[in-house]
Amino acid sequence: MENTAHLDESRDPLLIAEEWMKSGRDVAVATVVETWGSAPRPAGSCLVIDSEGNFQGSVSGGCVEGAVIAEAADVIESGKPRVLEFGVADETAWRVGLSCGGRIRVYVERLG
Repeated sequence: MENTAHLDESRDPLLIAEEWMKSGRDVAVATVVETWGSAPRPAGSCLVIDSEGNFQGSVSGGCVEGAVIAEAADVIESGKPRVLEFGVADETAWRVGLSCGGRIRVYVERLG
């Protein structure tokens, strides 16, 4: 039985990261490595970011994604990976894109 399910290659963040690197861009990848409670994206979800602030993919939503993109700029410049953790109280969860008080841990590293 053949597996016909496949990822849309035109939108796969890791393939996009590879293309960006081949074209000379400095690139970081952010990966959800752990979640607790309700989180918008599962572990393994990726977001790629270049030094100009372009990005593709998703690790969360709302303010979390903006914070990850900002941190990725520092990671690209320094070359030092970092782990980011986001968690909010239930009453503020929806505003930052984490429903029901979810928490996520995101690993950000420079590629290349």
